[in-house]
Amino acid sequence: MSASHARLLSISAAIALAVSSGDALAQKKYDTGASDTEIKLGNIVPYSGPASAYGAVGKAQAAYFKMINEQGGINGRKITYISYDDAYSPPKSVEQTRKLVESDEVLLMFSALGTPSNTAIQKYLNGKKVPQLFLATGATKWNDPKNFPWTMGWLPSYQSEGRIYAKYLMKEMPNAKIAILYQNDDFGKDYLKGVKDGLGAKLSSVVIEESYELTEPTVDSHVVKIKSLNPDVVVILATPKFAAQTIKKIAELAWKPFRIVPNVSASIGAVMRPAGIENGQGIISAAYAKDATDPQWKDDAGMKAYHAFLAKYLPDMNPADSSLMSGYNIAETMAIMLKQCGDDLTRENVMRQSANLKNIQQTTLLPGVKINTSPTDFSPIEQLQLMKFQGENWVLFGEVLDGEVGATGSGG
Repeated sequence: MSASHARLLSISAAIALAVSSGDALAQKKYDTGASDTEIKLGNIVPYSGPASAYGAVGKAQAAYFKMINEQGGINGRKITYISYDDAYSPPKSVEQTRKLVESDEVLLMFSALGTPSNTAIQKYLNGKKVPQLFLATGATKWNDPKNFPWTMGWLPSYQSEGRIYAKYLMKEMPNAKIAILYQNDDFGKDYLKGVKDGLGAKLSSVVIEESYELTEPTVDSHVVKIKSLNPDVVVILATPKFAAQTIKKIAELAWKPFRIVPNVSASIGAVMRPAGIENGQGIISAAYAKDATDPQWKDDAGMKAYHAFLAKYLPDMNPADSSLMSGYNIAETMAIMLKQCGDDLTRENVMRQSANLKNIQQTTLLPGVKINTSPTDFSPIEQLQLMKFQGENWVLFGEVLDGEVGATGSGG
């Protein structure tokens, strides 16, 4: 057996550890999309259109399930992964989801990508009682088991991340004057709420909450306005293009406040390089997964298995593409959950097991970042580790921090 094949098999072994032996002895039960030989998963992802870069998530998931099938499947059943292009267009998302549920007859919808797409299909899936699982979006609203008991997110919520930055500032810079620049939409407001909730009694230290519109060509005027108040800290709750502009403008003003950018805008290629590597020094962000390009993981068993997986199943893809890692990680959670279902592959049991994931340390999540869910908490990941931009890389520091928000179903 080759070393790479052995590493791939170690993934299956890790999944096997998550199974409770009792479940596997239960009587066989199936809903549409499951049988003695097959489990059908439906997926939508933008393979075309403005967000087509995220198509890598779907490609990684297809490859992951191919690997699992070659290793014998899950509890003896092969995974049929049916993934359609929705071009990041909500009407198309609805059309493709209906096709998957009504024509392809999938057991569940898995890892649909994007907040607009998932919002468009959420009521339909909950009405049909079809699980909408492990969504590739960080909106906090997916954690609402009371109102949407068939929907569960996966990515750490933007509010959780915002709270973690606030905790850090209160500990390290308790008397700092804070400015917040945020995108005036659900994305920006979700992060903003997290930061403000995390500051709590220290909320008065925020000297300005400055919003910008996604349609604006540049945020330069907003940065100038913020500088006029001379804050010590600028929290940049922006998508990549605007985060890069903000970092660059702050440098052009010969101003050196302490800066924070969110995980979604921590890309070296899409943010730090366009902003100027020299201008990004010292910026703080957060991460929950290992970085495939970081040399510190070169001897890590989980990362070796990941690189072996890429080499075998996705040889033409760029290992530096973090979307591949996201797809792989979300697929691993699905495999663990399906294993836990044993022979009860009803949609009801799928949701029951999804809400009963306990302290699972996946192979390519950061050490200490664990998957946890409960019937009242549908947010699998609520921990991140802070990192600082030094030289040309992000350097992790400190302990893994918890930004637990809790469910939103109480009218929030």
